[in-house]
Amino acid sequence: MLTRITLPSPAKLNLFLHIVGRRPDGYHELQTLFQFLDYGDELTFTLTPEQPGIRLAEPVPGVPDSDNLVIRAAKALAATTENTLPGVTIHIHKRLPMGGGLGGGSSNAATTLLAMNRLWGLNLGEDQLAEIGLRLGADVPVFVRGHAAFGEGVGEKLTPTNPPEDWFVVLKPECNISTGKIFSAEGLTRDTPKIKIRPAFEGDASRYRNDCEDVVRKLYPEVNQSLEWLSQFGPARLTGTGACIFGRFPTESAARIIWESKPSGITGFVAKGVNQSPLHKKLTELK
Repeated sequence: MLTRITLPSPAKLNLFLHIVGRRPDGYHELQTLFQFLDYGDELTFTLTPEQPGIRLAEPVPGVPDSDNLVIRAAKALAATTENTLPGVTIHIHKRLPMGGGLGGGSSNAATTLLAMNRLWGLNLGEDQLAEIGLRLGADVPVFVRGHAAFGEGVGEKLTPTNPPEDWFVVLKPECNISTGKIFSAEGLTRDTPKIKIRPAFEGDASRYRNDCEDVVRKLYPEVNQSLEWLSQFGPARLTGTGACIFGRFPTESAARIIWESKPSGITGFVAKGVNQSPLHKKLTELK
C-alpha cells in the first residue's frame, strides 16, 4: 500500500483571456487558452495512521490553514466517504509566486485531490474530482484534467487543445494584484466577441489578448514597465489578472538570453509550455 507520494504542482498560463460577458450572479463569462509549464511547486503527502486529521508540515506564510486550498481540497475529498481515513501530513515546497496569475493555489488543490484520491484508495473518477475542484475554484478543473484546454464559462468548460509547446520567459513585477479589484474596474472590457475553438489555438496568436491587461497597466505601473521591457523582444502578455507576464520564444536558448538581460529587481523563471500536465505524467509513471 502506498503511504507517501511526492508530486509536481505545475503553473499554468492564460495564453489569452477574453471577457465575453457578465452573468446575473456577477461572475464574468470568459474564453481563455490554458497551457501548463514544466515548472511549479512540489507537494509531498505522507499518511499518518497513528495521527488522524489533515495538516500541513509548515504553514504557508500569510495564509491561514483554514483558507489554504490544499487543506480545503483534502477535506472536500474526505467528505465524499463515510469511511474512517488515515491522517495525512502535507509538505508544500513553494516556488510559484502567490497572486501571480499562474494558478498556484488551484494547482496545489488539484494535486491534493489526485494524490489523496490515490493514497486513500477512494477511486473517484476524473469527472467527480473536477466537480469537487470547481467548488474550490474555477481554475482547479483544468489542473485536475491535466491537458491544455480552451476554457469557457468561468473557465470550467474545457475543450482539450494542443497549442505549440514553446519556451516562455515569465516575469513577476514587484506588486500584488487583487483579482476582485480588476474584475470590478469600470474600464474593464466585458464585451469581446466570442471566437470559435479552432482559431483559439491555430494561426496568429498575437490576434488575441488579455482583456484585463489595460486595466492592470493603469493601476500597477510595475506591470506596465515590465510589459514594455519584455515587448521589445516579441509579444508580451499578462496571465490571468497578473501580476506575472510572459513572452514566448521558440527555443530555450533564445528564452535564456532574454532572461539573463532582465532588469534588476524582477523575479521570475524560464519554462517550457507543455500540453500534458507534469502532474499527470508523474502519476502515469507511478502506475
